[in-house]
Amino acid sequence: MKKITIVTGHYGSGKTNFSVNLAVRAAQEGASAAIVDLDIVNPYFRTADFRQLFEEKGIKLIAPDFANSNLDIPSIQFDVVQLAMNEDRLIIDVGGDDAGAVALGRYAEALADFSDDIDMLCVINQRRSLTSTADEAIALIYEIESAARMKHTGIVNNTNLGRETTLDIVDSSRSFAEEICRRTGLPLAYTVYPESCAELTDAPDAFAAKIYVKPIWEI
Repeated sequence: MKKITIVTGHYGSGKTNFSVNLAVRAAQEGASAAIVDLDIVNPYFRTADFRQLFEEKGIKLIAPDFANSNLDIPSIQFDVVQLAMNEDRLIIDVGGDDAGAVALGRYAEALADFSDDIDMLCVINQRRSLTSTADEAIALIYEIESAARMKHTGIVNNTNLGRETTLDIVDSSRSFAEEICRRTGLPLAYTVYPESCAELTDAPDAFAAKIYVKPIWEI
């Protein structure tokens, strides 16, 4: 994992759950970690929901000024340069689609100074509408890049059906992810497997993820 990891993707792709797992993994490895909730578009399933978890793990959280209140509005200010210099790992969870990436674009110039130490990963989920084909997913990738004024460095295949996810569901999506990588020229950084079935695969790109983000009816 590079010093700065920017996570983008479609609404419901699982990017927030992936971001939370990245932060927790960094803390477990003994690194100082900070996570930025840059989702100023969608008030649901955001990293700010896990404030208590981050406090327990010693992870710094930067979230919109009114996150998790009935006054939630698009307002966030943070010093990306200071965070990048002071923390071993910085994870930035970007709002869904190109609309959310506009907020990231505000920090593109400051982040350019750390370009050699940034991974900007697009999370794809074949089982979600509007990204179920390679054409749709690729169009989204380029729309996000245009809005953010930054380029992706890799793809995260996070194809899943929530708690119904099986090893076969993830493995069957590999051809989908590989086509996207071939057409965009981006490497496949990770293939996300739920912890329950990650031990059943020996794939070198396997990323075992705990399910932190849950549907409202499971909370």
